[in-house]
Amino acid sequence: MSATPEQQYIELVARKNITEEEYLSVFDQLKPVSDEKFLGSWKGANVNTNHPTEKKLSDMKWAGKDFRSAEDVDPIMVYKDDGSRSWNEDWGHARLRQIEWRGVLSTAMVYDDFPIIDYFRYVSEDVLAGAMDAKQVGGTYFFYLHK
Repeated sequence: MSATPEQQYIELVARKNITEEEYLSVFDQLKPVSDEKFLGSWKGANVNTNHPTEKKLSDMKWAGKDFRSAEDVDPIMVYKDDGSRSWNEDWGHARLRQIEWRGVLSTAMVYDDFPIIDYFRYVSEDVLAGAMDAKQVGGTYFFYLHK
């Protein structure tokens, strides 16, 4: 029996140095995710494609994202020196919208102050797959959120 797309995703992101093509081949098979799945604090993690945003977020001590409602999102949470989470105000706020990307209508996060859209797909109740589309960074940055 072959692995489900969700199982393939978990196996893929555990690897080092995957290609954009490998990521998208699995990401494209994942189901859409609805807004109500997002509420709460999520931890963020890089997918190892060697995209420059991986280092930038690691250097910032990226913690993840906080979703209070579809209209009220802190897109960049960071760890402070004491280990607590704090909103990085340089990145502003965001909101959730249903947007079609790569042929699938799913929830996306649109930054209020930057031309950035994060597209999401469902992996499990505790894991969401992500793809950040930002023209100014070149290429797509891949990440996932987990509870």
